[in-house]
Amino acid sequence: MTSTRLATGLLSTIFVVFSGVASAAELPNTMTWTAYDVGSQGHSEASAIADAFGRAYNTRVRIQPAGSAIGRLQPLLSGRADYAFLATESFFATEGLYDFSDRRWGPQDLRAIAGRPSTFGVPSAADANIHTLQDLQGKRVAYVAGNPSVNVKCDAILAFGGLTRDDVDAVMFPTHGAAMSSLVEGRADATCTTTTASQLYELEESSRGIRWVDIPADDEQGWSRMNQVAPVFQPFTETIGAGLSEDSPANMLAYRYPIIVTMADQDEEQVYQLIGALDESYDLYRDATAAIKRWSIEDAGVPPIDIPFHPGAVRYMQEKGLWDEDMQAWNDARLARLEALKNAWSSLLEEEANLNGDALAERWEERRQQVIDEL
Repeated sequence: MTSTRLATGLLSTIFVVFSGVASAAELPNTMTWTAYDVGSQGHSEASAIADAFGRAYNTRVRIQPAGSAIGRLQPLLSGRADYAFLATESFFATEGLYDFSDRRWGPQDLRAIAGRPSTFGVPSAADANIHTLQDLQGKRVAYVAGNPSVNVKCDAILAFGGLTRDDVDAVMFPTHGAAMSSLVEGRADATCTTTTASQLYELEESSRGIRWVDIPADDEQGWSRMNQVAPVFQPFTETIGAGLSEDSPANMLAYRYPIIVTMADQDEEQVYQLIGALDESYDLYRDATAAIKRWSIEDAGVPPIDIPFHPGAVRYMQEKGLWDEDMQAWNDARLARLEALKNAWSSLLEEEANLNGDALAERWEERRQQVIDEL
């Protein structure tokens, strides 16, 4: 199966079968993965990796696409899928946020195997004279209605600068595209997004121009404030995207998308073999898409990431000499946070047996913040 066929989006379920080649890793004969919809970057990368596994290990992979976070996670939680290629919903699921604040959900016991770094920052109209995050105070910042994955990152970036959504003029737009276009249209001064949105290239060529707001890597207090909102980010100097180049880089943050996720009770040896296969077959898929090269294991297999790493993944990284004491401390702290939230959720459900819907979500957010503050 060629990379061109993988990108067509004509098939909703992909089976990958190739004759094997010599390899150290040992994978199951068949696996089922969930991913974003056909045509998404997450699905394209899952398909390319499945293609590589087919060629290297003679493994048959079924990819089950879904357009919602629940649709991607439910098969994993029910045991109908072995792994899921997720984004920020993996963090939401372990925190019991948004879709997962319903009584039947709450914090889920998920583990990461690896996740590709993807950059995210604050593009602004150059004529808005925004150079630092503090300069966003009082400015029009475009948000996307019903898109918590984007909006929580924007809130975290504001927290880095010592601000909240109340300190800016948060303008809500109905779609991601509308929010991105709002800068060139003069309806907003800044937004939060990845670097390659087509509307940003339009902004770069417009009379307003583009400037990426600096997120300094050495501001320890800023990173601490950001990680209180979501402990999933790390510094990154980006050179690819609108208004960016090797000669004109920008300091921003990296998060992980897609993330290969499994359940905490997944067999340790199987996870160990899977991450080994991901590493060993890298040269077979590294050129499949523009960003997939960032799956190199030294980048994808280490924290920070949205959820704790699985012991099988940690063991592999330790044996590769790519896991240090600071990484272990991060993983231990993330496990402690998840365990504390799971216990708090169970207690809340017992205390508030009749609470549901928005009322339960609001009460849970109060309890969640209390637990986090006490860690």
